[in-house]
Amino acid sequence: MPSRDSSTEAAFARSLRAWYAEHGRKDLPWQVRPTAYGVWVSEIMLQQTQVATVIPYYERFMARFPGVEELAAAPLDEVLGLWSGLGYYARARHLHQAAQQVMHKYGGRLPETLDGLQGLPGIGRSTAGAILSLAWARPHPILDGNVKRVLSRCFLVSGRPGTAGVERRLWGLAEALLPIHGAGVHNQALMDLGARVCTRHRPRCGDCPVEGICAARRHGLQDRYPQPRGRGPGPERFTCFLLLMVEGRLLLQRRPPAGLWGGLWVPPECATEAQVPGRCRELGVAPGGIEILPERLHTFSHFRLRYRPVLVRGTACPGAVRDDDCRWHPLGSPLPGGVPAPVARLLCQLQAHHPRSIP
Repeated sequence: MPSRDSSTEAAFARSLRAWYAEHGRKDLPWQVRPTAYGVWVSEIMLQQTQVATVIPYYERFMARFPGVEELAAAPLDEVLGLWSGLGYYARARHLHQAAQQVMHKYGGRLPETLDGLQGLPGIGRSTAGAILSLAWARPHPILDGNVKRVLSRCFLVSGRPGTAGVERRLWGLAEALLPIHGAGVHNQALMDLGARVCTRHRPRCGDCPVEGICAARRHGLQDRYPQPRGRGPGPERFTCFLLLMVEGRLLLQRRPPAGLWGGLWVPPECATEAQVPGRCRELGVAPGGIEILPERLHTFSHFRLRYRPVLVRGTACPGAVRDDDCRWHPLGSPLPGGVPAPVARLLCQLQAHHPRSIP
């Protein structure tokens, strides 16, 4: 990493702020009359997710849960239901847990210290810094993915972001560049610059306010910084979803809290089509007609899920499912909250295209 001095840091901050004054986004829903709660919700939603995708989710979420008290009091299924389609559902679970902690431990007001915020589920140093700087103008840096990319290129930070040494160097830069006053504007400008100009592919260097400072631009190394992750096509997983129907009802099962679709409602699963009859009996249902439906594919960030829906018409046996993590959903009624988007599409299509399958 090349050396830098205070004049470079000051020039960086001045240029960035001037660019933001003319070109930055200032009318996003969480920027209009910002509150700590609104900034918090937006920052959690924006993790791994683009602004355009987040906006409608944020607006629906805030309409239903305008404050910490409403969010803490809501059933988890309702929170997950409003999150459905946004992905990374652990974010929603942590947000709900943190809201309950804020009510019980802090009387409904988010803590105003870095340590206090980082003690809540789902809030790391960068998210805490964003809340403190954007909501309360406190001088704390941030280091989200966009900021890491800007700093890695501008100051030629070698190595892969996420590793301990690289993270230390990037945090050091973020702290050194932070102005004494106007931390919130500075941080928002950095995020905007990374999201709109210093993009991962084909950055618009000619529009960059710090082009003259950027070492990667000077040496033609923009495509090599930050060091990309070694990504292949990713592993594949396979499962069968059991669309188990009894007397006009469909069986749904809550996923374990951790892992894929944690805490959400999905049809019961089994590893292969051959296991379907035995799995039905385990669930207390005698299988009748079994229809193997076409395989589907859903791509996650780190793997691909191939799944085959298997439609089963059955009858309940004595001692049929009484597990608290199972529920019978009446076909034709709205889906419960907390059904992942691919499963919701599958169930809606099932009802639309297989009306004869409904007893």
